[in-house]
Amino acid sequence: MIEIKRLSVEEADILIEGAQQSSLRLAIPMCIAVTDESGHLIAFRRMDDGKITSISIAIDKAFTGAAARKPTHVYNQLCVSGQPTFGIHITNGGHFSIIGGGFPVTVDGVIVGGIGISSGTAKEDQEVGEAALQYFYQKTGYQA
Repeated sequence: MIEIKRLSVEEADILIEGAQQSSLRLAIPMCIAVTDESGHLIAFRRMDDGKITSISIAIDKAFTGAAARKPTHVYNQLCVSGQPTFGIHITNGGHFSIIGGGFPVTVDGVIVGGIGISSGTAKEDQEVGEAALQYFYQKTGYQA
């Protein structure tokens, strides 16, 4: 039998709280999505004035981080003509994201969820996602 570890709603809220704090420091209202380990949505927050178009992008970034098990910016670098993963961005019904800002969430080396951030530039989204993860580990005491 396989035992699965996944984020709770409370833990997803901690990730969202960390992302919001970072977003406020940058003065960029973000859309923030948190998924379970298989990429299914647990929690979502669209900050006031977060872009409407960023709703589905944040969810897709969180899906990719969890299900593909790598940050989305890594796939951006690998998804170019001539690379073995070229075209991966059109898989999974178009939900596979290669735009920076999506991350797996790991606890003790096990992927337990994903987080996706959208509304800024890819670099800003990535910065907020990284800050959310740092906040999560600090607040919960978990180790990546």
